Formats: sequence, C-alpha cells, structure tokens
Amino acid sequence: MDAQRRNLKECMVLDHVNYVYGAGTAYEKHALQDINLVLGKNEFIGLIGHTGSGKSTLIQHLNGLLQPTSGHIYYKGNDIGAKEFNKKELRSHVGLVFQYPEHQLFETTVVKDVAFGPKNMGLPQLEVDMRVFAALKEVGISEELYDASPFELSGGQKRRVAIAGVLAMRPEFLILDEPTAGLDPRGRDEILDRIAEIHAEGNRTVILVSHSMEDVAKYATRLIVMNKGNVFADGSPREVFELYRELEEIGLAAPQVTYLSERLREAGVALAQNATTLAEARELLLADWKGGSR
Repeated sequence: MDAQRRNLKECMVLDHVNYVYGAGTAYEKHALQDINLVLGKNEFIGLIGHTGSGKSTLIQHLNGLLQPTSGHIYYKGNDIGAKEFNKKELRSHVGLVFQYPEHQLFETTVVKDVAFGPKNMGLPQLEVDMRVFAALKEVGISEELYDASPFELSGGQKRRVAIAGVLAMRPEFLILDEPTAGLDPRGRDEILDRIAEIHAEGNRTVILVSHSMEDVAKYATRLIVMNKGNVFADGSPREVFELYRELEEIGLAAPQVTYLSERLREAGVALAQNATTLAEARELLLADWKGGSR
C-alpha cells in the first residue's frame, strides 16, 4: 500500500516491529520479524497465514496486549509503547474480538454484558445505554433477547453479543480473530455479512483474521499474508491470489474459484483475468459470452 497517499495521523503504523518469545532461553522464537505496515482508515483487511505464521501475535500488538521486542507502533501519530501512552484508552479505539469470544460472556443479561466495556470507560449511564442498544442493533440481536441470559442463546447469537460488547466501545479499528470458528455455514455467513454491513455503515477499519480464502476474497479489499513471522504479501485479493503458486509453497492456497478460472483460461475460455469470488467468475463468464467468443 502507498503510505505516501495516506494521512498517517488517521492510521496505525508498524515500524520495524520485532517480537521474540522466550528471548535468551532455549525456547527463543522470533514470532515477528521486521514488520512494516500502514493500516489505514476505513480499510477492510484480511489477515491470513498458516498456524504459527504470526497472525495472532501481530494483532495482539495492535491494542497493546503485547509490546514489541524492538520497533515501534504508532496510533494516530503516537507511539503506543511510550510510558505516558494510555493503553486503556487505546483499547477503546482498537477493539479486539478473540476467537470464541462467547466464552468471555459472564453477565446475567445480554444488555448488562454489552454494557460492561462502556461502563469501564466511565461514560454517563445515558451514553452507555445508547451505545448498548446501537451495538445490539448493529449485530442484529432482536429486542426480545435484551433481557435474556447470554448463556441461553444459540452459538451464533452468543457470538453476536460478544462482538456487540466490543462495538459498544465505538472502536475505530475492529479486529476479529477467526470470528466464525465453530459455526455452521449459515451462522458463518450471517456473522460475516453483518461484519461487512458494520464496515460499510461505520467509519472504522476492520481486520479479519481467517483461514478461509473464500471468506477473505469475498469481504476484504486488502490482504496481508503472514509467513514465519514475516509479511509475505500485501495487496488486493486479486494481487495476492495471483501468487497462488507461491502461496501453495507456504501451505496456503487461493480460493477454489481462482483455480477453476485458471483451468478455464487454459482450456481457451477468454476470461480477462482469474476470478477470486463466484460473483466475479459469473461476471467474467458473462463478459466472455457477450463478447461473442462462445
């Protein structure tokens, strides 16, 4: 991405970030190595990589849960590692939804659970209430469930309530670590569609960590690929998935429709390019048909 075209005061910047687990011990592991990234305002970023690639370590740096071994992270121009930097305030701006976030539900009602974060921010009760109801509406939780115990909800509903708890803090960066893990296909699609709507409606950056190439191809506008603690690739889904042979070498793959597109082109179908989603494949095939090649 071209950092020169951005207002860096609205971005999160990672400057030569390194992180070492167990430094100086027999278990020393370089989890992040010289990471340089600019995460811009209102982007929808897909973060992908195989297990152990550094994805989870990276996102835990973004809201200060982990501190770089070396290097710096800047949020709106301020070094979040500085002693005077308020990390509690940072976490109200950079919201992190962990994998299986419903395991963190603990209050007696849905409303009380979602209110926990805003209350800890010291907001007036009226503001807390407004944020709670707005967040529940954003994730599609109906009013008849507001006073229900979160433990009585379905898996997908619990996941939505947990996400609402982060949204109620009005983060400018919303980071979701495998938000659909363990859900059935319908629940997965509902959660991801809602996240896409939240991104479209609000002025916030979404970072989606996922193992599903189809999901990131469908929803993200930028992909960051991690491998062995390094940024392996960074670009649009099309740019990244054009590297499908290189991705295979590090244990990843492109969406299945990309391979199908390549096979069709090899068979003589005049597609302008490989597709990354089914919708895109349909448009390319229609364009080929209208062009009179069939």
